[in-house]
Amino acid sequence: MQPLVMSKMARSLLRLLTGCQRLASSPSVCLHFCRSSTGLPFGSSFVRSMVALPFSFSLKPRDFSLPNSSWSAEMMRLYDFYNSQCEPENESGEKQRGPWRRVPSYNRTLKYAAGGAYLSKLIQSKNRLFTRSIKTTGAAFEYVMFINKEEQRCVCIFQAGHLLEGPPGHVHGGAIATMIDSVTGAHATFLSGPVMTANLNINYRSPIPLGSTVILESSLDNKEGRKTFISCKVTSTDGSKLHTEATALFLSIKVGHLLGM
Repeated sequence: MQPLVMSKMARSLLRLLTGCQRLASSPSVCLHFCRSSTGLPFGSSFVRSMVALPFSFSLKPRDFSLPNSSWSAEMMRLYDFYNSQCEPENESGEKQRGPWRRVPSYNRTLKYAAGGAYLSKLIQSKNRLFTRSIKTTGAAFEYVMFINKEEQRCVCIFQAGHLLEGPPGHVHGGAIATMIDSVTGAHATFLSGPVMTANLNINYRSPIPLGSTVILESSLDNKEGRKTFISCKVTSTDGSKLHTEATALFLSIKVGHLLGM
């Protein structure tokens, strides 16, 4: 009798997991399921945990570097310009490999990281890259990066949302520093592999109006062994106003360190 009961429980658990996989793609159904009086021996927190499980339950990652409805006309214009340089058309109208590459952007940099306090894959499934932690489009960090390998340059088109306010009507200095670190770090990673920020010096020249679009341009200054030196400037889209300038030093690290090995 006991093996039969165990078998029934296994089948029930399999049906439950299959249902949770479907619920992961339908938040409204999940909400109804959690509120329904079905008499099931678990609460909404259990259902949310099951839906948040990694592996087969994870939804396809969204590329946040692609346009969305919150992007301004100026941001779209610049995106179209640099994107056209990724695969420009020749005289016959055929697309060819260009000097620029768009850098995809997701919620996570690594699927899982070992070490520290966050060893649980269940916890890590909820982790978010800081600049992609706010789900509402247009509310915070809207940006896309393009890298030019030949010129060793990186350009980022950045639109600051209303949640990034510092001085009244202007972008918080910490948000600007975050974007500079993100852009120069991505550029250094492209040039030298996995890196960590060792030093970041920032000079703020003029405030950035909240909601405006600006350009961050990163360039390689030098490479010495494990050290990669990068400089960056933040300007208005027409280049007439310098908002911020910075220098950064990045140190190459072993991939094993990222995985806690």
